[in-house]
Amino acid sequence: MIKRKKYLDRLIPFIDKPLIKAITGIRRCGKSTLLRQIAEVIIEKGVKPNQIITINKELFEFDFIRTYTDLHNYISSKTKSKNTKYYLFIDEVQEIKDWEKAINSFLVEDKYDIYISGSNARMLSSDLATLIAGRYIEFKIYTLTFSEFTEIYSLKHKIKNNEDVFAEFIKYGGFPGLHNLDWNEEVLRQYLSSIYSTVVLNDVVVRNQIKDVSILNHILDFVASNCGNITTAKSIRDFSKSQNRNVSTDTVLNYLHYAMGALLIHQVKRFDLIGKKVLETYEKYYMSDTGLIYSMIGNSPDLISGQLENVVYIELLSRGYNVLIGKNKDKEIDFIAERNNEKIYIQVCKTLIGEKVEVREYDAFTGITDHFPKYVLSLDSFDFSTDKNGVKWMNIKNFLMNLESNI
Repeated sequence: MIKRKKYLDRLIPFIDKPLIKAITGIRRCGKSTLLRQIAEVIIEKGVKPNQIITINKELFEFDFIRTYTDLHNYISSKTKSKNTKYYLFIDEVQEIKDWEKAINSFLVEDKYDIYISGSNARMLSSDLATLIAGRYIEFKIYTLTFSEFTEIYSLKHKIKNNEDVFAEFIKYGGFPGLHNLDWNEEVLRQYLSSIYSTVVLNDVVVRNQIKDVSILNHILDFVASNCGNITTAKSIRDFSKSQNRNVSTDTVLNYLHYAMGALLIHQVKRFDLIGKKVLETYEKYYMSDTGLIYSMIGNSPDLISGQLENVVYIELLSRGYNVLIGKNKDKEIDFIAERNNEKIYIQVCKTLIGEKVEVREYDAFTGITDHFPKYVLSLDSFDFSTDKNGVKWMNIKNFLMNLESNI
């Protein structure tokens, strides 16, 4: 079981603190494993196993816990000692109706340290969530990054060279469960398709009572095919119309909103570097994992640029950055990433071969006079390392494995 060290390092300081620790992420990204690893850390500190109370709503044995009263009654029956500290781990808590009422009640009592997880981005922003407002801290987790993928790949599979491992990471993505399967294309694609279907059905269709699932899948296919491209509801509507599918702009916006709520896709806003403001139009969308792209629309050389951007975007999120697209007059910067007092600018491309390509990627930074790092990332294996007006080149794989620096 691979240690999700960077997430553990963020969580451990909050053990025994009077806050709800809320872990959010798409289904199958490793939330359950992370909860187990936190429980192991707590036991290593001297806590007895019978002080750990675990509920996983994906297991049938906990199907009877359907409402906050069921949750309260079950936990109360397991934690009768008044002088004992208990550690509550509740996985996929959003499956319990009005769970916030029970969690709020437990939080009032000093004898509980509470950890919850969920696959819904908005589970902490509902009307009922005001009950725990200001008394929780959210930890967003993601599928395996390339460095994590490489670590587990070397333990589970026949060793390949770095180029082949990276190609498989781009294609199959970073869902941890992949590495428990026979490593062949048919099995892996079936697994990824099952994740996609589960998220769409449980977290989008059922939760939002969607009737036309084919339109939803059509919209999501468009997003997967256009990762890294400016995408609007109108462009999706117009494309749908060209495919003889009539769908309103409002429906497109609603379905995108639902998919973001299920953490299936991410929307990235644009930031105007001249006007110093976030723009409300012409966003980009990325999938939560590139393996989903493969499960939905297959693998094609035409997709590689978007896949590379997708991987870099999720990597930045996993490192704790807030990410925007940069609008620099008539030019676009793929990512502006900020964390605490740090900021980095990043351009991503497949290759810098070709004078026009190289000029385009470096010129995106023209006029930016601050002293924050600026990078062009590509798959090129030869050295573009000479700085050009303060802009540095870096191989994408090296960037993804470079865990020590501020990028």
